[in-house]
Amino acid sequence: MRRTVIVGTFAMCVLLCGPWDAMAVSDAEFDALKRRLDAVEKELSDVKKHESDEGGLKTKKDSEPGLSFGSTGSGKLIYAKPFVSAPKTTVGGYMDFQYRTFKNSSIGTGNTLNGVNTNTSSSFDQQRFVPFFYSDITDRLKVAAELEIEHGVRSKSNSGSGIEVSLEFATIDYLIKEPLNLRAGIILLPVGKFNLLHDSPLNELSDRPLVSTLIIPSTLSETGAGFYGTFYPTRLSKLDYEIYVTQGFNGYDNVGTPVITSGSSLRDARQRVSTVDDGLDNNNGKAVVGRIAFSPMLGIELGGSGYYGTYDPFSKRPLSIVAFDWTLQRGPFQLIGEAAWAYARDNSKDLFGNPAADPAFAGQLLPQRMGGYYVQGNYHFMPEFLRRWSPSHFTEASTFTAVLRWDDINTNQDVVGGPGDLQRLTVGLNFRPVQDTVFKIDYQFNFENGKNNRINNDGLVLSVATYF
Repeated sequence: MRRTVIVGTFAMCVLLCGPWDAMAVSDAEFDALKRRLDAVEKELSDVKKHESDEGGLKTKKDSEPGLSFGSTGSGKLIYAKPFVSAPKTTVGGYMDFQYRTFKNSSIGTGNTLNGVNTNTSSSFDQQRFVPFFYSDITDRLKVAAELEIEHGVRSKSNSGSGIEVSLEFATIDYLIKEPLNLRAGIILLPVGKFNLLHDSPLNELSDRPLVSTLIIPSTLSETGAGFYGTFYPTRLSKLDYEIYVTQGFNGYDNVGTPVITSGSSLRDARQRVSTVDDGLDNNNGKAVVGRIAFSPMLGIELGGSGYYGTYDPFSKRPLSIVAFDWTLQRGPFQLIGEAAWAYARDNSKDLFGNPAADPAFAGQLLPQRMGGYYVQGNYHFMPEFLRRWSPSHFTEASTFTAVLRWDDINTNQDVVGGPGDLQRLTVGLNFRPVQDTVFKIDYQFNFENGKNNRINNDGLVLSVATYF
């Protein structure tokens, strides 16, 4: 077939390009032309075969059996993977880079020397490098995974406990039908909306909201299984849900010391930083987590989330989180936000029932109740004169966004004026040359409680983030 196409193409070129008085071709000339085309075709075939065999990896023929556990041999068994002959995985990801300078360093990235804060308040940071892996095994079977590398310039954490690399999520989905689908693996928990959409290139400000950092400690993921799906109650409305059974929090280290404090809130109780060997469950209890999001029309979504499980080694102390989120968009204006409350019952006592002091706030007990919220307004715009001035930099896909956000949290609501009582006002401006890449300028007004007085810890954050 290929030879026929080549001969036909060559003959067409002769018909179109040759002079009309030279159309007569003898049998001998035609045979010579045919032999020449056969030689060219053989050369092309040899080149293709050489490229296929390069490196010792031959292209799998349809007649060859697939490699499996029943395959014979030794050396070639390392290639007993289905994707060697039929690749189906997409690799991508995102990264972000920051420069931060603050008046103080009482929260965030401050360093200490022999327990004394050295007030490091200016630093560059390769915040995250996060590869994604997505694979369609079949039309119904999907695999998704995200490998997070934080502060990549370091090979170990400050305590020397290991490299800061972890699987943020890794799931296997079986698509049954749109209202009901199965998911299992390391699941990104649907507690609030921000935890599900926390990628740096998606967000208009450099830092995550305080409520999504401490009350819902993003990124929050646990091993488990469950279901998700979508319904359409009316022609314009949509209802999404997720519900899973997961491992649960671990509120104590290996020697029984509580890790839920005013300073770190729930962050150190997550499964991904748990001190339990191999990250397994610290008790026989499991947690239940879910979210329902209702969109009555395009541009409006209201969400409600819940989490319930036990966090102690004896499965006697429950921990619950309730969250609400909203997204309202009209033209270039967008109003988003989230509120969350957490209750760790009896966290103010040690495992034997004795009062437990809070190391972050001398003279006070460990927190049981914590909560907070954020409200953020975005305005998207693109000055037309910039497109006229430099159309190669300011294209139809480019946009500026002005941002204003207010954060208010308290990581120990049983104490008034404690160190976990924080407020933040952030003013930001960012530029997206394309939707996948953003350059951000943020100024934060941080209001924090020190040991004896109120601290105004203002700071500037510059960052760039992109998908790749």
